[in-house]
Amino acid sequence: MDRNQRIRTAYIAFPLVVGALAGFLTRNGLSIYKSLNHPAFSPPGWLLPIIWTVLYILMGIGSYLAASSPSHRKNQSLRLYGIQLLLNFLWNLVFFNLNNYLLAFLVLLFLWYFILKMIAAFWSVSPDAAVLQIPYLLWVTFAAYLNLGIVFLN
Repeated sequence: MDRNQRIRTAYIAFPLVVGALAGFLTRNGLSIYKSLNHPAFSPPGWLLPIIWTVLYILMGIGSYLAASSPSHRKNQSLRLYGIQLLLNFLWNLVFFNLNNYLLAFLVLLFLWYFILKMIAAFWSVSPDAAVLQIPYLLWVTFAAYLNLGIVFLN
């Protein structure tokens, strides 16, 4: 594997590792999650890791495209990427470990805002990187509905 392939692999692997760590740290909260009242259109639990894996891969590809850009704005876009990834990680801890669903919803709102800012920043660096983040924004929008539904139903 040449240097460029290793770098590309590292960018794709990083969000997957962050997601796996979040999953590992929150694994005990899944039994509580299953016992909650869920809003309509809640996906089955087995589907969530599949969706998140695809989204983390798209994040990684997008971050690689942004980092590979010759644009002088790439560092700003990667900072926003890092902030949203941290918020994504924190949401898992607040929701599944602290079981504080209202605070988790507030974290999710910040996450949504930073995803939007990241997409805008990626657009100025690499439009392809930005487009790859749209499914993530849509999923987090849906996740906000699910999170808020859990706030009201439990």
